[in-house]
This record gives sequence, structure tokens and C-alpha cells, in this order.
Amino acid sequence: MNLKVIIVAVLVAAMQSPALAQTKEQQSRKERLEREIAILDKQLKENAGKSASALNKLTLVQGKVKARKALVAESDVIISKLNRQIDVCQKEMDKAKSQLDTMTLYFGRMVKSAYKNRDARKWYMYILASDNLSQGMRRYGYFRNISTQMNTQAKAIQRLRDSLDVEKARLVSLRGEEARVREQRQKDVNKLVSEEKEAKALTAKLKKEKSKYQKELSNKKNQAVALEKEIKKAIGGAKKPGKPVDYTLAKDFVANKGKLPWPVSGSVVAHFGKQFHPVFKSLKLPDNNGVTLAVPKSAKVKAVFNGEVAQITVLPGYHQCVLVQHGNYFTLYAKIKDVYVKRGEKVKTGQELGTVDTINGETVFHFEIWDDKTLPRDPEIWLRPLD
Repeated sequence: MNLKVIIVAVLVAAMQSPALAQTKEQQSRKERLEREIAILDKQLKENAGKSASALNKLTLVQGKVKARKALVAESDVIISKLNRQIDVCQKEMDKAKSQLDTMTLYFGRMVKSAYKNRDARKWYMYILASDNLSQGMRRYGYFRNISTQMNTQAKAIQRLRDSLDVEKARLVSLRGEEARVREQRQKDVNKLVSEEKEAKALTAKLKKEKSKYQKELSNKKNQAVALEKEIKKAIGGAKKPGKPVDYTLAKDFVANKGKLPWPVSGSVVAHFGKQFHPVFKSLKLPDNNGVTLAVPKSAKVKAVFNGEVAQITVLPGYHQCVLVQHGNYFTLYAKIKDVYVKRGEKVKTGQELGTVDTINGETVFHFEIWDDKTLPRDPEIWLRPLD
């Protein structure tokens, strides 16, 4: 019996702590989703007594539903991993216990045999009855080592018992963690059901007042068109004759594609590209030339890369907008209340540009990336992954 192998196996298993059931990536995703839900939930509560747009409210609720579903899915993955760990732990315990039982039985026989032969006179007679000196020395060595072997075996059994205690504690911890995650998952499922009901109620309300929201959408389209025109005009103005373009800076900007920091933390409520009404599916919304996030009140907006402030303008629906030039690339920060920079100022990555404004009870930030050919780029491809 290879006792060393048994003990090492048990100790290695014991090192697999319950905390490993959730990887750092999973924990990060869960925390992000929980933050997003908290932001959306806070905005909905703050707007509860205000005459905010039902469409905007529906967008926030649907954002919560999406994040909540992702949170439940993360819990399902963690529960599955915990159950697999519990199964492995139980099997390791059963195996080690079986080996411990065998060792204990062997040790018991050894002790019993030593007790029966405890009379020293019998040992001496056995040694004296040896055929030669060599045999006598071997018999003497055997009796001398019996005590040492018994002590060694007793210590080995104790070590294995200690390891089993560690494994039992781990199993209890794993089961406790699984129960905690399962309980939280059920709470999230209950909230999800409630949020989906709320989304259905808002959908029904929108269906009853289609004409009203068509007029509202018309205003939004006009605002989006005005913003796009202003950006193109600003980009054209930045390319003045005699003003060299910093292509080295542009090259660095491109090299950081997919790694740029987010200008503000929040929950994405509108992605880049074509948008359709969540209720009237055939009704097209204004194309989103960037990404829109629900954020906490007075959230700080930061530059995503080194550059120069090319334009600061005010537009209906977007309030103050800051356009930063990065060589032949531009980033737009819209719906800002307090602007901390001025036109022509050099800015650094992470430098605060202002705070997000609260418009009609909603704190929503809008961000865009453009090139000098006046083509909008999908910001989520350029920004680092949220996870």
C-alpha cells in the first residue's frame, strides 16, 4: 500500500477551495451585471413620479431584464461547477475512507500480534533458537523494528485522518456555497419575472398611444440628424489647410483598438447601428452612430485616449458635446452637464472632461468614434471588453 500517494492525493484535493468554484472572470461578470442592474433600477425609481417617456422607461426595464437573465445564467454555470466539485470531493472522501479502513485493520492486527507476543522471554528463546548468528541478528532486528513500524503506521493513519477532516470541511463549505448561490439565483429569477411583467405593461401602454410616440420618435430622429451634421462639420473644420494631422497619434490610437478604456461606467442601453422600436417592430428608430449607456447621476466622463479638444457644442437632446481629435480619428462625448475642458486643449487618457447630464429625469451618456472620412465606427469594437 503506497501511503504517500494516498496522503498526497487527499491533500491536493483539499487545496481545491470552494472559492475556485467561481473564477475571477465569473466574479467580475457577476459584479458588473449587478452594478448595471443597480444603475438601471435607481434610474427607474428616481423617475417613478415623473412624466418620463414610456419608451425610455421600457428601454431601462428591458436592460434590466437582459442583465438579470445573464446574471441567472452565470449562477447556473457556478452551481453546475460546484456540483461537479462536490461529486469529486465525495468520491475522493469515499476512496480515502476505504483506504483508511484497510490501514486501520492492518494496524489493529499488528497491535494484536504484538500484544500476544509481549513476553520478552519468548522473543529471546526465538532468537537463541536461530541456526546461526546471521539468522539470529535478523530475528533480533525484526523484533527491534516492530515498535518503530507500529509508531510509523499510527502516525500515517493520523495524517490520513487529518486529511479526511480537511476534506469533510471542504465538502461542507462547497455545499454551503452551492446553497447560497442557488438561493440568490432564485431571488434573481423572482425579480426577473416581476421585471418582465413590467416590460409587458409598458409595451401595452405604448401600443395604446402609438401616435403620441411616433411624434416623439420624429423629434429624436431630428436630433440625431442634427448631431451627425454637427460632427461632420466639426471634423471638416478640424482638417484645415496648413494644419498637420498627427498621424503618429492616430497610429497609436488604432494600435489600442479593443483596449481603449470606457469613458464612463454604466449599462449599455443602445448599441451601434440600426435600431427598431421595441414594440412596433416595423418602426425604425434613428441609427445609433455610437453607444448609449445609462449611468449614475453626475458620473464623470473621461477621455479614452490622448488628443486635442476640437469642438464643444450644444445640441437639442444631447446638451453639451465634446469632440476630441486623435490624429485623423475623433471621439464624441455627448449629454454632458459640466465641461472641464476648452477647445484647443490637449487632453490625456483618463482625464476628466465633464459630468453626465440628467435630461428629463434620465442620466444617459452617449459616445461615438469617427474617422476623418466622416464614417462612424462601432465603439464597442474599440473599447476594451466589459468583462
